[in-house]
Amino acid sequence: MSSCRTSSRGATLDVETNVRVRPSKQAAIFPPLFVSVVLTLGLSGTMARAQSTKVPVSDAQPGFVGEATCRSCHTLEAQHWSTTIHARLASNAVEKSGCESCHGPGSAHIQDPSDREQIVAFTRDSNTPVETMNGMCLACHNGGERIYWSGSTHERQDLACSDCHNPMATQSPRGLLANAGVSQVCLKCHPTQRIEFQKRSHMPVLEGKVACSDCHQPHGSATDPLLRADSVNTLCTGCHAEKRGPFLWEHAPVVDSCLNCHYPHGSNHEALLVAPAPFLCNRCHGEVGSFGHPNDLLVEGNLARGARPDERILNRGCVNCHAQIHGSNHPSGARFHR
Repeated sequence: MSSCRTSSRGATLDVETNVRVRPSKQAAIFPPLFVSVVLTLGLSGTMARAQSTKVPVSDAQPGFVGEATCRSCHTLEAQHWSTTIHARLASNAVEKSGCESCHGPGSAHIQDPSDREQIVAFTRDSNTPVETMNGMCLACHNGGERIYWSGSTHERQDLACSDCHNPMATQSPRGLLANAGVSQVCLKCHPTQRIEFQKRSHMPVLEGKVACSDCHQPHGSATDPLLRADSVNTLCTGCHAEKRGPFLWEHAPVVDSCLNCHYPHGSNHEALLVAPAPFLCNRCHGEVGSFGHPNDLLVEGNLARGARPDERILNRGCVNCHAQIHGSNHPSGARFHR
């Protein structure tokens, strides 16, 4: 069946190529079907020749020397980099530039390798500004968790992406981190928290059961200090759902903030408490007979300095009776007894 049709003006329109062929002497000699086949083959051949002569990206962009040239000097770095996810990416023209997609064009660097300003380096001892380093990373990683990076604590402290990540080697299961885990990366700059994690009661970060990134967003957050939730209580009750409420009888310090009674990283008192019971409770409930019993005997001022706690308070912590200290839904739980 012919793929051509004749218009009202007498011209022949090829359906496949959408080319209008006017009647001529050549058309009288060659049938319309023959003309359509010739035009189709001609267009296909032109496209095939254009694709076969496509110039490589490294040659098409001025100043780019290609990944092979980089590998000739940086053999060890290229060997480590070849196992990363960056090396496997080849989805667009920028990524096909290889090393130079992050380090910039290398022609000037090859002419004078001693001039360290001719290439973008991602180390602290280089002459590359931190803004330039991070700009290279954010050119691709500018969404998702990095949405709050601009103006964040780490950004204001002039922290570079390469301080926490190693894009040239696979040292962590994910994220191309500079260490085996995210907590090891964080604790390099936060030694105080490392000490707190070694206290008697602590979050199991050093044991690997919890990571710093479970509670904090290192790239920035709408809350301080870089929390993964709108508030401390929302973050804590994400795991401790039984403390979330709402309760019929609420405890004011609990509603205000979990940090009124607990340290988030570690404590030498049980359950991450900021002070041992009953002294913690007496910070608010220290008046004589405020609840019908002389709890003034339980304050630290009545104890000899360096002495053991008074025998009158042994095994008589407030939570022995006020067991539902975070809140109660019992009709008779106004004092959190039940």
